[in-house]
Amino acid sequence: MRYSPDVLKIDTDEVVRTIAEAIRRQVREVLRRRGAVLGVSGGVDSAVCAALCVLALGKENVLALFMPERESSGDSIQLGKLVVNRLEIRSIVEDITPILDGARCYSRRGEAIRSAFPEYGEGWKCKISIPSFVDAKRLNILRLTVQSPDGEQKTARLSLPSYLQLIAGTNMKQRTRKSIEYYHADRLNYAVCGTPNRLEYDQGFFVKNGDGAADFKPIAHLYKTQVYALANALGIPGELVTRTPTTDTYSLEQTQEEFYFAVPYDTMDLCLHGYNHGVAASEVGPAIGLATEQVERIYRDIESKRRSTRYLHYPPLLVEEVKEIHREIAGDPEFVK
Repeated sequence: MRYSPDVLKIDTDEVVRTIAEAIRRQVREVLRRRGAVLGVSGGVDSAVCAALCVLALGKENVLALFMPERESSGDSIQLGKLVVNRLEIRSIVEDITPILDGARCYSRRGEAIRSAFPEYGEGWKCKISIPSFVDAKRLNILRLTVQSPDGEQKTARLSLPSYLQLIAGTNMKQRTRKSIEYYHADRLNYAVCGTPNRLEYDQGFFVKNGDGAADFKPIAHLYKTQVYALANALGIPGELVTRTPTTDTYSLEQTQEEFYFAVPYDTMDLCLHGYNHGVAASEVGPAIGLATEQVERIYRDIESKRRSTRYLHYPPLLVEEVKEIHREIAGDPEFVK
């Protein structure tokens, strides 16, 4: 049998029912919380998670948070409010710009950028991107692009120290948002819902103790293609379903493809599925319109990202196991190492 995109097809009604039951059990019985809080970004993943939480816990027990900052796209709140209105759930807008200013997020990042572009300053925009390696044997190295107030763009590679400082400063955004989520979760006795899909979870496309932190992650086992199928089944507004996945992290607009994955999500889904199930690159290629060599490059990138981001999945490391509490948690059927 030839490899086919149909391998990612799911019974959406059954998947929705299974996830809703799991959320209800995890939040109410395991975590012993009254409801769920989550950040809504205007993307399909958070929209689907919000809808699943409503089905599981009731709309009165779900809180959506919008957490823009001065570099956020105005579309994010607009699209997020379509979801909130459709689901009839409560929402709060928390502008995190003052917190980021106080923590010197923007200035620390600016210092790193000026190591390559000394003229970078007020009114400039920036983003980082990764070159496509599918059609050429290129190193998987991030590049910095800046845009001057008059629209001129320049691109360069950063030194390792400057690159790390840029990422560290940017990661303050995700960690600040997570602090806000847990504030509201604590005051309401709610659990925090994480929104990564399988691509993001598997390939380390998240910030440790930032958007990677949560009490439960209901769609981390689903490929992005499957999340879109759930979105249609759950009646998520079409504007979100047809929107190209973005990062909404840097002041210059960028897609998740150019920032991290280097290939479209539907292509990456099938390559990751094929890799996970031991399907040869020569079988996956014809199903997605790529040559065997191109799929092999993607397979190698999957392996590389898993190695380099493995630490993101580690819990805090202990010198000795605290056997009593670990035995109790490990005996819980909900606990998965």
